[in-house]
Amino acid sequence: EYMTGGIVVVIGQTGRNFAAGMSGGIAYVLDEAGDFAERCNMAMVELEPVPEEDDLLEKLHHHGGDLAHKGRVDVSSDMNHHDEERLYQLISNHMHFTGSARAKTILDNWEDYRPKFVKVMPVEYRRALTEMEKMRYGTAAE
Repeated sequence: EYMTGGIVVVIGQTGRNFAAGMSGGIAYVLDEAGDFAERCNMAMVELEPVPEEDDLLEKLHHHGGDLAHKGRVDVSSDMNHHDEERLYQLISNHMHFTGSARAKTILDNWEDYRPKFVKVMPVEYRRALTEMEKMRYGTAAE
């Protein structure tokens, strides 16, 4: 664990003490049983749902929706927002490159699976991202 940056999507099982030492980055964890919080080390992170974004699937379909049609999403931009789009694209990438049946099942049943994902966000990482966002928009407003 000791994650300091990047993004990870977990569509399999997690062990106990998940997020121990997680000071940066974001993890999206599929929590089908609803008991992930019991195995997560909450010392440095907060858990939150992945909110539904309006017309996500229509937007992705319009833009090609997959790598073969350049339906790419910059998954590392604006880490405080666009979680559903980022998560969907990462799982799509995984399916595209590995042929994962599990990823295909999740994507084919997205409306059922999205609410089962939990976003794991380090508290200090969120604070730093929020401060950078304020500085960027504060500078742009001048």
